[in-house]
Amino acid sequence: MNVYDFKAKNNLGEEVSLRDYKGKVLLIVNTASKCGLTPQYEGLQHLYEKYGNEKFEILGFPCNQFANQEPGNSSEIKQFCTLNYGVTFPIFEKIDVNGDNTLPLFKYLKETTSGFMGNKIKWNFTKFLVDSNGNVIERFSPMTKPSKLGSKIQKLINEIK
Repeated sequence: MNVYDFKAKNNLGEEVSLRDYKGKVLLIVNTASKCGLTPQYEGLQHLYEKYGNEKFEILGFPCNQFANQEPGNSSEIKQFCTLNYGVTFPIFEKIDVNGDNTLPLFKYLKETTSGFMGNKIKWNFTKFLVDSNGNVIERFSPMTKPSKLGSKIQKLINEIK
């Protein structure tokens, strides 16, 4: 099993297979628009501009489970990200990352890489780095700035045959 076995809805409500990203290094992030860490969108976009091509993709998954910091609907969230941070990487439909309604992809990500709080995600902007074969390589805390991930992303991109 790997991330390619999962599906998620994009911000238009259309189901997307993560197989569509097969062969790419992925950074999967739970996001929020009204969080103290929201400026990380800027850092994520910089990573996307630097590495994003046929070999790297960032997948943003808005979540409202932490202090109601993502109250908008899919359209409002996408507009906020685009207008305020110039985000061009895919933003998916708002999801749950903990609890009974956890998106199966995030259940898998949490089971594969425990963090500070075990299998729970503690806050917005938890990041999961996935290699080009769909294997979860590493989990990063919300406090890890996107700029700190560049060398790890580049290393995985260099390993793509």
